[in-house]
Amino acid sequence: MLNQRESIEVRATPGGSRRLFPLLILLFAGSGCAALVYEIVWFQLLQLVIGSSAVSLGLLLAAYMGGLCLGSALLPRIVSRNYHPLRVYAVLELGIGVLGLAVLFGLPLIGRMYVATATQGLIGLVERGIIAALCLLPPTVLMGASLPAISRWLETTSEGVSWMGLLYSGNIAGAVFGCLLAGFYLLRVHDMAIATYVAVALNVSVALISFLASPSGRGRRASHAKREPARAKPQDAKREPDRAKPQETADAPSEGHRSRQTPRPSPGAPDLRLSRRPLPEGEGKRWLIYTVIALSGCSALGAEVLWTRLLSLLLGGTVYTFSIILAVFLLGLWAGSSVGSFLARSLQHAVLVLAGCQTLLVLTIAWTGYTLSHSLPYWPVDPWLSLNPWFNFELDLVRTLWAIFPATLLWGASFPLALAAAARAGEDPGKLSGEVYAANTAGSIVGALVFSLVLIPSLGTRSSQQLLLVLAVASAVIAAAGARVLPALRPMKFATLTAAVVLGALLLPMISDVPWQVIAYGRRFAPIVRAFDFDSGHPTTVLYRGEGINSSFLIAERAGQRQFFVSGKAEASTAPLDMRLERMMGHVPALIHPHPRSTLIVGFGAGVTAGSFVTYPDVESITICELESKIPPVSTAYFGKENYNVLHDRRTRMVYDDARHYIFTTPEKFDVITTDPIHPWVKGTSTLYSKEYYELVKAHLNPGGVVAQWLPIYDSDPETIKTELATFFDVFPSGTIWSNNLNGDGYDLVLTGQESASAINVDDVQRRLDESKYAAVSQSLNEVGFHSAVEFFATYAGRASDLQPLLVNAQINNDMNLRLQYIAGLGLNSMAFQGIYRTILGYRKFPDGLFLGSTGRIDALRTLLRPNSPPKLGGVPSATARGGVVP
Repeated sequence: MLNQRESIEVRATPGGSRRLFPLLILLFAGSGCAALVYEIVWFQLLQLVIGSSAVSLGLLLAAYMGGLCLGSALLPRIVSRNYHPLRVYAVLELGIGVLGLAVLFGLPLIGRMYVATATQGLIGLVERGIIAALCLLPPTVLMGASLPAISRWLETTSEGVSWMGLLYSGNIAGAVFGCLLAGFYLLRVHDMAIATYVAVALNVSVALISFLASPSGRGRRASHAKREPARAKPQDAKREPDRAKPQETADAPSEGHRSRQTPRPSPGAPDLRLSRRPLPEGEGKRWLIYTVIALSGCSALGAEVLWTRLLSLLLGGTVYTFSIILAVFLLGLWAGSSVGSFLARSLQHAVLVLAGCQTLLVLTIAWTGYTLSHSLPYWPVDPWLSLNPWFNFELDLVRTLWAIFPATLLWGASFPLALAAAARAGEDPGKLSGEVYAANTAGSIVGALVFSLVLIPSLGTRSSQQLLLVLAVASAVIAAAGARVLPALRPMKFATLTAAVVLGALLLPMISDVPWQVIAYGRRFAPIVRAFDFDSGHPTTVLYRGEGINSSFLIAERAGQRQFFVSGKAEASTAPLDMRLERMMGHVPALIHPHPRSTLIVGFGAGVTAGSFVTYPDVESITICELESKIPPVSTAYFGKENYNVLHDRRTRMVYDDARHYIFTTPEKFDVITTDPIHPWVKGTSTLYSKEYYELVKAHLNPGGVVAQWLPIYDSDPETIKTELATFFDVFPSGTIWSNNLNGDGYDLVLTGQESASAINVDDVQRRLDESKYAAVSQSLNEVGFHSAVEFFATYAGRASDLQPLLVNAQINNDMNLRLQYIAGLGLNSMAFQGIYRTILGYRKFPDGLFLGSTGRIDALRTLLRPNSPPKLGGVPSATARGGVVP
């Protein structure tokens, strides 16, 4: 059974420690700030090498947190207490800075080595894991070792244990600042190199100050030897027995070092130690405390995975949204650990209080689950009403605080309470803090991986949230059942145990699925649902709702049109405008190329773009990359007619992986590569709009090959569109633009590029369409309103050379800055798509030399491309843009 607490003296911690303690907190906050900057940068860098699939992200997380766990557990065992704590800490910080630079500059070399040996399947996953471990384990082991290292400046006293908790709290405070600094400034304004340099500067500054604060190289014990009374040697005790008798001693273990002797009070003197009856088990049941804090870490990281996914549906999956959610989560951990640290100073029954903390977690987890499904979606928030994104960020911050802060507060308090419950008199404070931190981190690794890779795709978010609640009940029961308390407190112990079980049973049903409209409309839930309320004559029918390893998706039908939604965004529909765009993504590059035989399609979606290639008789292989393995079979069930059952075509090969990683590692080349990713404002998607990605695609084209890229105009501002165009044309200087327009207005563009410019012979294309073997191609085009080659190529909207004046000073989106996701995240509420489209058309000239053919066809095409008077600016047409309602 767990005891109340071991005998911990209430000695005053030496004055030197007290004076230096604020500095230690500041130093550890700097460490936390640097660590969060590194984490964000390293994850973005390594995703460029091993991919951004859920499995790859899981490997990165396991390597990062595994290093933290190893470092915290190993340092107390391999570094002697005789070394000065601040000097050990300084060496660790310097090491982190050096390794941070090594990762930044060494990753390109590691990437080239990886490409040379990369394969698919299990061996490929092992290789990804090796790369993640090679890059992340060395620096994160040092990061994990920093808490036990600096904890050795303290003593295992009540006050010392409290201060260990405050150090942990200070580290998290720095992490909050680092999260916001990286997400809202360093990476938005600068790039990953600058962010790394800032983190390295923090490491070096912390190391330098630590060295200056420790002028002596002696260990903590030696540094206070002058202030502590000299212990009597055995021979001195024989000569002075009267002095030895009043100070009877009891040995306490010191983990491999000389035992520290704890003075017993003289007869009649007041006992300054915390009251406690020693137990025969000693430390034998400490593993129960480690189990509790491990379960707490498991539920905390599982909740972070779950709630980030659900909140990103409501708030929009931008880099800013993820920064806000992470910052609030860390803010709660900071506040909770601060409160828990102050409580730990005076607690005599820390285990029982830890059990109570876990019991309250049951209540707060239920609160968050209820809020996410029954409250937040219905808040009257319309992001379109604000032209300044920073006001929306304020709303997002408030909504996130309202939903998850209570639970994070209690998870934060659990760590210092576990320290207090596990503390033993005279033991190595580094070992105490290191083992508790290692247990908590080990549980966090399990929680993050199991919830993201197993539970969410197999059970769904509702059951996974219910499991969080069960974990909180289990940790509360273990802590309460294992607490050894005074007889007077036994009723409280059993009340805590009972409350945890009863609350769990009562609150479990309160957690339910988020409304389907959240998956469909996301951050625009309120205005769209309100608009549909006025159009009750066309109800929406949900045909399928699914949750995969990477995303949540939904298929619905309204007014005779089927729509496909992914994570709060419309991705496809059977509406005429959307069908035309989806077909154009396939037909434009396939008709520009004289005889395409091999094709690569990035993103399955509803399968319509990929299905366009099924109609081409010369196509021999159709390779499709898709992150979410559940989407293709479901889409085929509901869009099989529109996509020509491409999934079951004998020429089709599915690759369930991050498309960029596949292109990065495959030796294959293709005649056509068409990229139809999700919106550029979604976090991580800008890697499919970067200069380096286009260079990869260009390198994987066969001679004469054509690449096509989807570019949405809606949910974008002019700066976003300029960056997208400038980046594409930087790699494909002879690139062209094709428009999916409706009555003179455009919502989407298709960009095409080739390694070298080639003319399009309109007569040859028409001749192909007239051949009997191309009948299926002609039918596919007729279904979306293209009845001839001239009509089809009349969608031409411009080329790179014409748009150079527009793109002057436009920023280029590259792998080191991923600028697009930051620019697009600020402009996603823009309603400027009509103006953007007309601006692009304003630069369009008839492309002499691009089109060849008979005089009649060229003249007809010239007539169709003649500038028209701009359409009137009445209101925004009530139509769909990629299946999404445009109010």
